[in-house]
Amino acid sequence: MKNQFQLHPEIASTVALDVDLLYFFVVAVSVFFMALICVLIFVFAMKYRRRTEDQQAESQSHGNLLLEIVWSAIPLGLMLIMFVWGVYLFFKVYQIPNGAMEYYVVGKQWMWHIQHPTGQREINEMHVPINTPVKLTMASEDVIHSFYVPAFRVKNDVIPGRYTSLTFEATKPGKYHLFCAEYCGTEHSLMIGSVYAMEQEDYQNWLGGGLVDESPEEAGARLFSQLNCITCHSDQAGARGPSLNGKFGTEEVLKSGERILIDEAYIRESIVNPRIRLVAGYPAIMPTYQGQITETNIFNLISYIKSLPSTEGAQ
Repeated sequence: MKNQFQLHPEIASTVALDVDLLYFFVVAVSVFFMALICVLIFVFAMKYRRRTEDQQAESQSHGNLLLEIVWSAIPLGLMLIMFVWGVYLFFKVYQIPNGAMEYYVVGKQWMWHIQHPTGQREINEMHVPINTPVKLTMASEDVIHSFYVPAFRVKNDVIPGRYTSLTFEATKPGKYHLFCAEYCGTEHSLMIGSVYAMEQEDYQNWLGGGLVDESPEEAGARLFSQLNCITCHSDQAGARGPSLNGKFGTEEVLKSGERILIDEAYIRESIVNPRIRLVAGYPAIMPTYQGQITETNIFNLISYIKSLPSTEGAQ
C-alpha cells in the first residue's frame, strides 16, 4: 500500500533534496503567516468588539512607525531569501554539466521516443546509470508536451519547432514514474512511462543485451549521404555550401553580418528552414526538409555533424 500511494515522491537525484528544502521552507513560511493572521483576526475581533449598544469608538491611533517598518521588513527579507534561493537552485538544476551522457527525446501523441548515446532506442522507458550526469535534448513532433520525473524533481516543456534540454543525475537504483505534465490531447493521461536507474555494471549489461543496428552518428552519416548533403557541404574550393567539419560549437558569420553559435538549435533550423539565417558568402539554394524527415533523424544528423573533426590545417 505504501508503494502504491505516496504523498511525497522518493528522493532519487542530486537536486531532489534541494528542491524539497526550498519547497518546505516556502510552505512553512506560508502556513506560519496564515496561522498568525487568523489568530490575530480572532484576537482583535474579540478584544475590540462592541460590548454595549451605546459604546463609542475610542480615538484612533496615528500608527507606529517602528512597527510598520518591522512588519514590512520581515516579509521583504523572507521574500528575498526565497528569491535568491530559488535563483541559485534554478541555475543548479538547469546547468548542463560537462561530460554528461546525451540522450535524445522525442515527444509525440501519445508516447516518448528515447534514443541512447550508443544507439539503443526505447518507447516510454528510459534506462540510465546512477551517479552519472545525463543530458536530455528534447523535441516534439506535434504539440507541447512536458517531460516530468517526480522522483528526480525535474521537469521541462517539450516544444514543437525548437529544442529544450533537461539534466539530472540519479542517485538511487529503482524504477521511477515518467509523466507528460502538459495536457496534449485526448490520451494525455496515457502518456506515461518509467525511468530505470541502474548500477553501472547493471546498465552495461543492459546495453550489451540490446539490439543496436547503428549508433546515432552512423545513422546520421547514412542519412547525410542519402540526402546528398555532401554535394554542397564539403571542404572543396567552390563548394555551394559551408563546410561542416569541426564547426559545431564555433561561431559563424551570417549574411546579415551577425555572428551565431553553431549548436543543435541552429543546425535544426538550417535543416527545416535553411533560408532564415544564411551563412555569408553562400547562395540560398538549400531546400527545406521540413516534414520530410523525422525529429529522430534530425537528431541523428546533428550527432553526425557534431562528430565531424576539423580539417583546418590538414594537408
